[in-house]
Amino acid sequence: MAFETSITLKDCLYTYKLHPNVKKFTLKDNTFAETKVGNFELSRLLEEIPNSGQGFLLKIIFNKDLSGFKINITDKSGLRLVNIFKSESQKIIQEKFYFLMDSLVERDIFIKEEQTK
Repeated sequence: MAFETSITLKDCLYTYKLHPNVKKFTLKDNTFAETKVGNFELSRLLEEIPNSGQGFLLKIIFNKDLSGFKINITDKSGLRLVNIFKSESQKIIQEKFYFLMDSLVERDIFIKEEQTK
């Protein structure tokens, strides 16, 4: 998947866009780690029961010049993409995703726009 300036995950209520004021130090302050190639990556396990080790892996990656990003939600192994928004049984996982993304919106990393159907 290529780096994008705007991403809408399948069945997600919102579109997330790259904030024009995003800075490298802001990413580092929000636990993004710099990779060997210079990208910035945040990995979080979205768990229904905290510290259970059971859940879905959220990965957000910014390219090194901060002109684009990727968002992936996969199974715990990181190999298979998962849609956490298609089922009401995933409500807690969805709330944890939205909570994390809202914190990144508040810190001028993303701009959140509601989907129109």
